[in-house]
Amino acid sequence: MPRPLWAGAISFGLVTIPVKIVSATEDHDVRFHRVHLADMGRVRTRKVCELDDQVVPQDEIGRGYEIAKDQTVPVTDEELQQMPLPTAKAIEIAAFVDADTIDPVRISDSYYLAADGQVAAKPYTLLRKALERSSKVAVAKFAWHGRERLGLLRIREGAIVLHSMKWPDEVRNPQELAPREVEVGEEEIEQALELAERMTIEDLSGFHDEYREALEGIIAAKSEGKPLPAPAEDEEKEKGEVVDLMAALNASVKAAKESRGDDDGDDGDDATVHEMRPTKKTARKPPAKKTAAKKRSAS
Repeated sequence: MPRPLWAGAISFGLVTIPVKIVSATEDHDVRFHRVHLADMGRVRTRKVCELDDQVVPQDEIGRGYEIAKDQTVPVTDEELQQMPLPTAKAIEIAAFVDADTIDPVRISDSYYLAADGQVAAKPYTLLRKALERSSKVAVAKFAWHGRERLGLLRIREGAIVLHSMKWPDEVRNPQELAPREVEVGEEEIEQALELAERMTIEDLSGFHDEYREALEGIIAAKSEGKPLPAPAEDEEKEKGEVVDLMAALNASVKAAKESRGDDDGDDGDDATVHEMRPTKKTARKPPAKKTAAKKRSAS
């Protein structure tokens, strides 16, 4: 089992469930050191006091909150631990909601909750079965890393998962980012739906980090004195190229059929190609007629 990150209890009405928090994910990123390129010596970050220009050891570094210019109030770990919060050492379940009412943008980090000792086995199982049968998720509050957080409890393969969530006022309103209203035809929507259907898969287990694999290949080649792997070929596109939406959708659906072995030779009627004019008022030559292969690459 991974090293526990936190120990406390789930508070479920009058039921208390001792638990430990362990990370639900692993970080497989390739990490680099900062080095002096002339001699490959490590370059480290020094923590220096801006008043006396002296390096400060870790045991002399604490928290401070600036309440005004040149006025900072120190806050100690002991003061934070003694705050009168019911969630200081408890994950307090506050409500239950339908799972589909939770906006995924609010979900942050994920952790597993492990039962802490034999005494926790029965109440842990009780909460797990209640969540499974109700098809609901629990909304909870807990204090961790110097702040109170909002959490979501759900079940994954027999274990209780804790998702840290953003508070409602921490989620920005996306309306100002949405594009202006444009007209989209029913035929275009139907083609987009067909493309989505062709691209539907049952699980995500086949995905992997190709960037990390390529980076590891570069590191291995350099460490063994071998030539670096050849860069991937990338077809150049004309900057600002305007693509006919229906033609791109048709080509994408056809490519999806071929990749899954569903091509029966009948592509149906090609969509009517409508010229999409650039929004700029500058003169522009009409685009040359594209081959089927170029249409496919544009998708």
